[in-house]
Amino acid sequence: MSQSLQKSRLSRYDHSLIADWVKPGSRVIDLGCGNGALLSHLQREKQVSGYGVELDSAMISKCVANNINVIQINLDQGLDHFDSDSFDTVILSLTLQAMRRPRQLLEEMMRVGQQGIVTFPNFAHWRNRWQIAFGGKMPVSKELPYKWYDTPNIHLCTLRDFHTLCAELGFSIDRSIAVRGDGQQTLGLKALPNLFGEIALCRFHKLSS
Repeated sequence: MSQSLQKSRLSRYDHSLIADWVKPGSRVIDLGCGNGALLSHLQREKQVSGYGVELDSAMISKCVANNINVIQINLDQGLDHFDSDSFDTVILSLTLQAMRRPRQLLEEMMRVGQQGIVTFPNFAHWRNRWQIAFGGKMPVSKELPYKWYDTPNIHLCTLRDFHTLCAELGFSIDRSIAVRGDGQQTLGLKALPNLFGEIALCRFHKLSS
């Protein structure tokens, strides 16, 4: 199973949302990069340089075919291959929930980069709550398409959970939005993002000591 959670199965509208948060010409690393589509988008739209990190050999082959610089690394083993402050932006898109040590990976992201961008399925979305409360079953949705017994999503979290963890780690979240499965925002989403958001997107940096 790819650490990128077979991203081709999910909508990639978040590429343009992430691109809005990346400075032109910056140095970027995309963790769990899948087939390299996000990096390709950033190279085309923002002229960034950098690397993708992926575990799945098939995805790595697709990156190479798309002229994406990619390194095969198991993210659960950390980012020791990279020096501190090597990148302007570290991206972890739809991969956090598949990590065995998400807290440690977030810390590593802030060691090697100036800012982090993380996107993940928001487990607190109202449809997930409904399925648990009234169906008595683990939720299945477009963003969480797996059954409980074969899911790679081992650390599901909510938008509120992520904000709490960042505060514990000494990270400051400067941008945080939640969107529907089609990438759109509504008035309800802006008012109650943890209830109506299907996908959460957060940009953060480490507070100065």
